[in-house]
Amino acid sequence: MVLYILIAVITVLLALRVRTEEYTEYDKVSSDGCGVSGFGFIPRYRAVNSLMVFAIFVILTLLASLRLEVGNDYGTYVVTCHEIFQRGYVVTEPGFNFVVRVLYTLSGKEDYLLMFAVFGAAIVAIFLKVLLEQSDSFSIAFFVFMTMGFYYRSFNTVRYYFALAIATFALRYLIKIDIQGMIKFFLLILFASLFHKSVLIVIPMYLISRVQWKRWALIPLTLFGAVAGLLHEQIMAIALKLYPSYNNTVYIEESHTIYENAAPILGCLFVIALCAYCYREAIAERTDTRMYLNMNVMAVVLYLSCFWMPLVTRFAYYLTTCQVLLLPDIICSINNPDKKKRVTLLVVAFCLVYFAYFLYQAGNVGIRVLPYKSWLFYERRWLNQTDTF
Repeated sequence: MVLYILIAVITVLLALRVRTEEYTEYDKVSSDGCGVSGFGFIPRYRAVNSLMVFAIFVILTLLASLRLEVGNDYGTYVVTCHEIFQRGYVVTEPGFNFVVRVLYTLSGKEDYLLMFAVFGAAIVAIFLKVLLEQSDSFSIAFFVFMTMGFYYRSFNTVRYYFALAIATFALRYLIKIDIQGMIKFFLLILFASLFHKSVLIVIPMYLISRVQWKRWALIPLTLFGAVAGLLHEQIMAIALKLYPSYNNTVYIEESHTIYENAAPILGCLFVIALCAYCYREAIAERTDTRMYLNMNVMAVVLYLSCFWMPLVTRFAYYLTTCQVLLLPDIICSINNPDKKKRVTLLVVAFCLVYFAYFLYQAGNVGIRVLPYKSWLFYERRWLNQTDTF
């Protein structure tokens, strides 16, 4: 737990050094071609930005790459990758299978540590690009990314979080609708589905959230929630087609309560309340923040109506991850200094409380990203070229 807090503090401090302004007084010097930049040098603030972001990337990638037995499905991935390399039967998608075979072939052994490292680096790189290019403030977005657990949860289900990162990146092409952007959006989602097919659900969900809702839109959402609450078996059958590996497992037999998702539900409600408080400044005239607000409303409906489904968080995270973009956009849209300060303090306080609760729950079954162990300090136990846990 102390390590996670330390990593969060260090990386957030680095993120605070990143400036997201696209134009500074420094650049004006070289506007006529006679300044420092005119000779091919990079402006200082851009060099600092690159250095800070690279340092964050290295730290987060190392933490993800050095882990051992961290994540509720770590051992499952070891066995799955073994079966992939041995050409056995697996339910994982072809893109993931291909990458595993390539990595194992290049390393000359069943090097699952390399697999975790590669996917960890890819997930971190994509999310940093999203935060840097799609948010109004990288530092605030990164703070939310770390404190609301989005990074640490990526230690679980690396296929899913790789697809989630791509889906979040693809949101940029829905802000201004055009043919070229839509083609890129669909191609990215189809590519992500080669690693986790559940990502296909974002096509209808994101397009629905992109529409400018009227007040009557709450009626079909309420009806959906009521129907979903009644048709358990039919919805479960559809979900198991997306997640065939859950068939005949203990996850299906377990009973679930609404309290299991209390934290993400409260997170969505907090974001929705903040949007209502800052609606005129941050939501009314912006397409992106309005879309993110709609996604959080849809997530609440999904959590409340499908809490009984063990897979609900997988679908809901596609909707709630936009919070890393929405919260900084809200803060940066406020012109009143006093109100901006109040909202900023409110967001910081909520995120810190959320982070504390996340760390408290991080060792539980279903999350299990604590305690953190590294293969640098723990001896691995070998059995038929795979570890046993």
